Amino acid sequence: MKLSAKFILFIAVIHVVTFYVFRENKILFLVSEFFILLSLAVSWSLYQELIRPLQLLVRGTDAIKDRDFNVKFVKTGKYEMDKLIEVYNEMIDQLRTERTTQQEQHYFLQKLVQTAPTGIVMLDYDGHIDSVNPRALEWTGYAREWSDLRGKNPADLSHPVFQTIAWLKTGESKTITLPNAKTFKIQKSQFVDRGFPRGFVMIEELTAEILEAEKRSYGKVIRMMAHEVNNSIGAVNSILDTTLQLHTGAPEIREALAVAIERNEHLNQFMRNFADVIRLPEPRPERFDLHELLKKVVQLMEFKAREREVTFEWELTEKPLFVRADAGQLEQVLINVIKNALEAIGKQGVIRFHTTHRPFRLTITDTGKGIPKEAADKLFTPFFSDKAGGQGIGLTLTREILTAHGFPFSLKTGPDGLTRFEITFAG
Repeated sequence: MKLSAKFILFIAVIHVVTFYVFRENKILFLVSEFFILLSLAVSWSLYQELIRPLQLLVRGTDAIKDRDFNVKFVKTGKYEMDKLIEVYNEMIDQLRTERTTQQEQHYFLQKLVQTAPTGIVMLDYDGHIDSVNPRALEWTGYAREWSDLRGKNPADLSHPVFQTIAWLKTGESKTITLPNAKTFKIQKSQFVDRGFPRGFVMIEELTAEILEAEKRSYGKVIRMMAHEVNNSIGAVNSILDTTLQLHTGAPEIREALAVAIERNEHLNQFMRNFADVIRLPEPRPERFDLHELLKKVVQLMEFKAREREVTFEWELTEKPLFVRADAGQLEQVLINVIKNALEAIGKQGVIRFHTTHRPFRLTITDTGKGIPKEAADKLFTPFFSDKAGGQGIGLTLTREILTAHGFPFSLKTGPDGLTRFEITFAG
């Protein structure tokens, strides 16, 4: 029951009691009624003064409940009332300031997350995906599928980044390398939201730093080795050539000298291949038709393909595919890729070339034995090879050339058993 109703009920009870007490004496009844009416007027005035602060509190509470921090009250000139109004107005000013600051910080944090060069994945209370910033979408290839990610369990997504997020524990970090030779550090942390912990994941690309560190480490060694080998081979071959020319004795000795010279040349070529990786010049882009370059490279490799009974299939766009790149360096990339495809096939198979305009992309598919799982994350590691006698230079050089051009690429064996090398061009 409201306070006003209680007050009216109280006054009514007093009137009823007075009537029963003084009903025999009308004069006393009228006098008592006068004083009762007088007290009623005074009580009503006091009631208004007492109820007004309560009404003020109710209105203020409703405003705070509705998150309306712009409602303020004007002082009435009465001490108690003005004191309450002063406290309320100060509280509202403080709440409004704090809310404005909180909103500004929230918008700033949102903007920071959206524009951050680091990939950020926010998780909900159940560990499912709540939001993903543009950088993480770009790196994981879900740039146009953000709506499909919200609410998903990372373990249900096939991308290696989300698979890593699924089993990673809070406070742990993991470095992974994708089929496109990009390396990422994934770190999982948590924060408290409304009293409950929520997870978030930071994804940092380490490709440039790792490539630079690799180049510094193996570059110095290769330069030193190349210097020593070249100096030694030059002097030794000079002596061997002179000996071969002057020797007229047993044919076995002449043959042995010729073999020694040949092996020295092979060693020299071996070192030049290594040196090419660190001496790779800056690309000189020019506009040319990729289809023409591709056909030219295939002509060079056709003899080896016939020896292995490998056929070429073409699925090229009708229009020419003009790209801007260093034609000489890109030719070396195509030679390395086709050579690897031929070696993976071994005997009897197909190499298919497929191009598209949107995006500008070349896909080289082979029907070879595929990439072993244990070698998949080491393919572009400098000088790693899963082939007997392989030097691991081809893919290292390929990575250096395509990275210098800024062309995204990937190499992987699909569920269908076919191995695909994809290059996306700027056009």
